[in-house]
Amino acid sequence: MHTVSENKCFGGMQGVYTHHSEATGCEMTFGLFLPEEAAQGPVPLLWYLSGLTCTHENAMVKAGAQKWAAEHGIALCFPDTSPRGAHVANDDAYDLGQGAGFYVNATQEPWAPHFRMWDYIADELPRIVTAAFDIDEDRQSITGHSMGGHGALTLAMLLPGRFRSVSAFAPIAQPSQSDWGRKQLTAYLGADENNWLDHDATHLMTRVGFDGEVLIDQGSDDQFLDLLRPEALAAAMAARRQPGVFRMQAGYDHSYFFVSTFMPDHIAFNAEALWR
Repeated sequence: MHTVSENKCFGGMQGVYTHHSEATGCEMTFGLFLPEEAAQGPVPLLWYLSGLTCTHENAMVKAGAQKWAAEHGIALCFPDTSPRGAHVANDDAYDLGQGAGFYVNATQEPWAPHFRMWDYIADELPRIVTAAFDIDEDRQSITGHSMGGHGALTLAMLLPGRFRSVSAFAPIAQPSQSDWGRKQLTAYLGADENNWLDHDATHLMTRVGFDGEVLIDQGSDDQFLDLLRPEALAAAMAARRQPGVFRMQAGYDHSYFFVSTFMPDHIAFNAEALWR
């Protein structure tokens, strides 16, 4: 692992690191904020998964999350959203290829050799982070925005016992029924829609739910509302009687202005579960 930068931040340290990934077969970059409490021993960890076109950097510099994480004494990890490099498959469209990994293990060419973001987030990166830093492996929660909200919800529901809580900002809630999903799931996983269902939060909420509490915020003026399909996930949560809260926030859009506004709530929500 190579240290790109480390900067003191709200009493703790915001670092950026690179490493070779066996899962993706390329160099990967991630950000990690450690609160000052990490100097005395392992601290809980909140994962933040970003959305389409993002790198590790977007939320790290725009979400204002470190201030609130420092107040609650928890670490934050900001992974990249896809494999990258000249040898990695890509597409001219913003919503496919590099920057659009969708947190799945691709089975179709040309994506299969590198687009294994499920394995990277579920297995490889947690092993690296918990081995190299003062992280309490038994205290993890996960959150994300848009495509990252989709990833956070699906990982949380399919890895029972891993995460103490899950939250999401404007998640892609039903990708199997949306143009933000059908295109990418077809490209990465093939045309058989049965292979998509483990990556559809609404389907998973109906089928298995989450073994903890859920918090979801969605802006009512989100310009991508029809693509996100929040009403489907809200209905599935209600039908399952899933513990948690789904909030429509009046007047907010899809931007990081929305994310940063409600970041204190999400940090507090996940921190409460992490310290319980």
